[in-house]
Amino acid sequence: MHEESDAALIARAKEEPEVFGLLYERYGAKIYNYIYYRTSNHHDAEDLTARTFYRALKHFARYVDRGAPFSAYLYRIAHNLVANWHRDHSRRQIISLDELVTRTLRREGPTALVEEREEQDWLLEAVRRLPPERQQLLILKFVEQMSNAEIGQVMGRTEGAIKSLYHRTLVALRKELASGGNGREDAG
Repeated sequence: MHEESDAALIARAKEEPEVFGLLYERYGAKIYNYIYYRTSNHHDAEDLTARTFYRALKHFARYVDRGAPFSAYLYRIAHNLVANWHRDHSRRQIISLDELVTRTLRREGPTALVEEREEQDWLLEAVRRLPPERQQLLILKFVEQMSNAEIGQVMGRTEGAIKSLYHRTLVALRKELASGGNGREDAG
């Protein structure tokens, strides 16, 4: 089955507003993941995702394709909403840091927290030792939850080239993690 392009869906949605739901189905999870990564809060991510699509729908009649993917328009709206959320959130703290630490320690214990943090730091350091292009690929894939085709558009490559780069990146990351990063910083 052939998937309808964003441009075709946008044109249809301008005539039939209910078609906008198909754009939501296509991008809802990606926008949610982006927002969740930025807020670390399930409920706020759901709320901000809904607001992102509400804003997009509210101003949809004025939307003009300027050559960038429709997803870029949605990410821009989401980015602005998250920035506002952070600004508002920093003004009013709902839960104190001490209470959060106490709850977390009670739930997971200090040893588990330290081990998890060490593993995260170890992985992050290994990723940072990769070339910038491979770091970008991993961020787009795992943080932005983009498909290989979307990553290809962002990086100016074919989907096949992205699949190949992704495979080579995972192999390099596995080797880096297996070596513990010892003496591998000079390898390129």
